[in-house]
Amino acid sequence: MLDVIGLCLSFTAIFAYLNHRYVGLPTTIGVMAASLSLSLALVGLDAVAPVDFAHRLRLAESDLVRSLDFSKLLLQGMLSLLLFAGAMHVDLSMLARHKWPVLALALISTVASTAIIGLTMHLILPWLGIAMALPYCLLFGALISPTDPVAVMSILRAAKAPQSLETVITGESLFNDGVGVVLFSLLLSFAASGNAPNAQTGALVLLREAVGGLAFGWALGHLLYRVLASIDQYDVEVLLTLAAVIGGYALANHLEVSGPLAMVVTGIMTGNRSRRYAMSDTTRRYVDMFWELVDEILNALLFVFLGMEVLAVSFSGTLLLAGVLAAIVTLASRLVTVGLPVGLFGQRARLPTGAWKVLTVGALRGGISVALALSIPASDARNTLLAMTYLVVVVSIFGQGLTIGPVTRAAVKNPD
Repeated sequence: MLDVIGLCLSFTAIFAYLNHRYVGLPTTIGVMAASLSLSLALVGLDAVAPVDFAHRLRLAESDLVRSLDFSKLLLQGMLSLLLFAGAMHVDLSMLARHKWPVLALALISTVASTAIIGLTMHLILPWLGIAMALPYCLLFGALISPTDPVAVMSILRAAKAPQSLETVITGESLFNDGVGVVLFSLLLSFAASGNAPNAQTGALVLLREAVGGLAFGWALGHLLYRVLASIDQYDVEVLLTLAAVIGGYALANHLEVSGPLAMVVTGIMTGNRSRRYAMSDTTRRYVDMFWELVDEILNALLFVFLGMEVLAVSFSGTLLLAGVLAAIVTLASRLVTVGLPVGLFGQRARLPTGAWKVLTVGALRGGISVALALSIPASDARNTLLAMTYLVVVVSIFGQGLTIGPVTRAAVKNPD
């Protein structure tokens, strides 16, 4: 395990250096581009020039990918840290000011997107000769609907996006990760058993996990605040925040409430109330630096892992076409479920004119979608869903990720 961690960190550091020194892409996009290029180069070299050295390199990377167990690594390890670190940067006063659009986009739009994507793919896939039951199509809708704020936030800041827009995008992305995981779990049991849960059962499960996660996160955040306020020792306080995240996420899973939502609420409380009233200037500086480093390092690692995961996916011409169509459907669904409502009612929600463009294009899909797809039990449907998911993520990161900056600058400079 130590060798695997060492290799991954080394690759990440090298890719980040090369990107910063010679390429200049946003770090997350740059390291994923390097990782994906290396993986595809090994596949191509092994195919066209099957020399022993190239074949061994590809097998070595494939073994490394299998040993990582990306799904477990992200969903049971990195996700709690990333969500907490991201939530610490959310301004609670700004979030409260825009609470209704954030809640509507995170809950209503995520559910609607799941249904639209699932039903549309259920109609499209038979035309490609792919048999996919409706529950698995809905499962795809659930895992691909959550958005990833990681790659887009630095671009939005560089483009000088209004703070209200940053707050809505970040808040929506953090909360819809939790909602998406809950929906995915519910639909996965439906797909596996073939028995559709009735509306009452589904609503109760959603209520228990979502509301329970929010309540647990508030309780944990309040407890952490009281503990931090009782001492003034920066190294101990940094350790307490880390313990709250890792231990709290594990406890939330045992309580069968949403760990992701709990970490978002705990992170918001820590980044606002605890940071303001329970920490000295010295502690505040160390806590901020620690979680900023955790955020940057884990995000770089995550996108390197995403580039390497191409070796875990089986592609064919039909699946490539299905993935491209899925990417188009996903973006169109985002336009309908988010862009259209924000375009119609955005000014009432105190969002800048043109926000609908940024919210539509800025909805990048990332590691959580791939991790959820990898967690599906082995089957033909899983292979199809994994291939489509991976292609949607790649198209999203490189297509939308590289255009969101110009779109944001144009929308802010020349509003509708």
